[in-house]
Amino acid sequence: MVPNRQVESVISLLRERNLLVDGYRITQSNNGTARLIPVSFSNKDNFSPIFDDYELVEREGESDNRIDSDWWSHLADLIDQETIDEFGDSWPNAHEFIGDMMILRIEDAIKDYKEQIALAKLTAHPHIRLVLEDEGVFGEFRIRKLTPLGARANDKILTSNIPVELSHTRVVVKESGRHIICDPTRAYYSTKLQTERLETLAYAKELRKEIGEPLRVCDPFCGVGPALAYLIGEDGLIGDILAADLNPDAAEIMIENFSKWDRTEYEFTGELKRYSETRLLGVGDATRLSENENLIGNWNLILMNLPHRTIDFLPNIVPLLDRSKVSMIRGRVVVKESEIAEANASIVAALPPLLENKPLPELRIKRDYSASLRLCSFEAWIAPMD
Repeated sequence: MVPNRQVESVISLLRERNLLVDGYRITQSNNGTARLIPVSFSNKDNFSPIFDDYELVEREGESDNRIDSDWWSHLADLIDQETIDEFGDSWPNAHEFIGDMMILRIEDAIKDYKEQIALAKLTAHPHIRLVLEDEGVFGEFRIRKLTPLGARANDKILTSNIPVELSHTRVVVKESGRHIICDPTRAYYSTKLQTERLETLAYAKELRKEIGEPLRVCDPFCGVGPALAYLIGEDGLIGDILAADLNPDAAEIMIENFSKWDRTEYEFTGELKRYSETRLLGVGDATRLSENENLIGNWNLILMNLPHRTIDFLPNIVPLLDRSKVSMIRGRVVVKESEIAEANASIVAALPPLLENKPLPELRIKRDYSASLRLCSFEAWIAPMD
């Protein structure tokens, strides 16, 4: 049972962990303030403390006969079974939802069947407007190249000559009660990191108890600001925020998001600017923030969401910490599994003295990044100076 305003976020988390049951309807609770989401306990090891806040209700599910949500059955109507069997695991069973878009990768072996794949996916998921092929990242800011494969136009599905008005990639995603504007063709954004953002929120609450006052948070690789959306939603948790990104497009969308969240119009100027006593926002190079004397020693919590460079950049980030109190760095790292122990040692070596009553920072594998690399996260509790 999930409060109405949290339904979309929880559905994404359940889907990510293979806990959502297809073929059953999401129904309203008796008092209308929540929704009952059908879950499967066949993967109960994927449940985590994140879901402890929600009540589990035992009730017979209501079958959803409105549409066949199994995209394979729709693909079988378009492509003969022999061809489906021939290419086996090459078919894109995995995908990512961002707002009303679906993003998927298509292997070279099945490039000739793009139209059929898009048609099958759109038929199976009637809430989706647009299916896009992820052709990898490019450029300094590692932006995804996304190519439209199919779009929904009222009651029709188009797989060619898709109008511009249907193929736009600017969308609004609802997470944890916040609406987040994003455009994955302009700035990196992943709905698959909701679990990470919820964990960051939990650690921020723990740190808030340790220091006894609202946190000053620095997010120098903030993207469009999704991690901060979770933090500012908690009364009394956050004081001052520094949110910066080297990608001007990401910073512009982030400032637009803060305008919505704060209900105040912030004009994007293309620089790091203090908009209020608690909002320092804009374009910024994380490696040079510590050159600004006004920023050194100011921040209780620093978020490092640049997994390919986090360890390299730690020495540039550490001077920003407020060492008069307990502080924390929470980061993500992409690393080979065989090199995790070495990476852990590098993280500890780059940090100031650690808080004795807290666990040492150790990389925890969250998911595969590629065949050889793992996406991991860590928390470092930093001791105050004597």
